[in-house]
Amino acid sequence: QVQLVESGGGLVQAGGSLRLSCSVSGNRFGFYVMAWYRQAPDKPREVVARLTSGGTPGYEDSVKGRFTISRDNTGTTLSLQMDSLKPDDTGVYFCNLMAGPQHDYWGQGTQVTVSS
Repeated sequence: QVQLVESGGGLVQAGGSLRLSCSVSGNRFGFYVMAWYRQAPDKPREVVARLTSGGTPGYEDSVKGRFTISRDNTGTTLSLQMDSLKPDDTGVYFCNLMAGPQHDYWGQGTQVTVSS
């Protein structure tokens, strides 16, 4: 089945940048939505950016103008470019692929820490 593996997390000062990557394998769906979620301790997991199989992006309000979601031409790598990072961006970032209620896949997560 689908396998997702995140990479690129780390420690950065406020105002800095990071680029996250998600390696995708086993995706044979024609229509799907990929997304980046984040979760801070004692807070619910929230979606921060989405990208449809048709190429339409969407962003949570707090990251608009700062984050950019994209994929390569083969659809095997999903990326999240994060600029002007803030301490509130700190959390574990997860890659997600959804192609219906019975087809919902997650990576293991990668830690992003933004210091003030």
